[in-house]
Amino acid sequence: MAEGSQAQKIPLMFYRPESGTEPVREWLQGLVEAERHAIGSDLLRAQWRWPVGMPLCRPLGNGLWEIRTDLPTKRTARVLICLYRGHLVALHGFIKKTRTTPEDDLVLARRRQRELER
Repeated sequence: MAEGSQAQKIPLMFYRPESGTEPVREWLQGLVEAERHAIGSDLLRAQWRWPVGMPLCRPLGNGLWEIRTDLPTKRTARVLICLYRGHLVALHGFIKKTRTTPEDDLVLARRRQRELER
């Protein structure tokens, strides 16, 4: 870091369609507290250290990234994000059940990313 400069926290927003809901926040609220805390900690790490590389954050192409969280409940969570107007935007969150990121989850996140950019 350059002398005199300080780390800057990038604000995090939850994707919000015209309906006003926040699907990622609602998904998080449905998880047990320990899982919410683990995901929140990883999102905070990404905000303070952006751009972050592996193992926390993996690029998925076209400005889409995944925050990778190993949960204390032995499950694995992913939050798909993008950088938009100086903010990280949580587009979609899910519990990962397969080795690869399911195509449906990628399609949904990319659709939300396009909606943001319109």
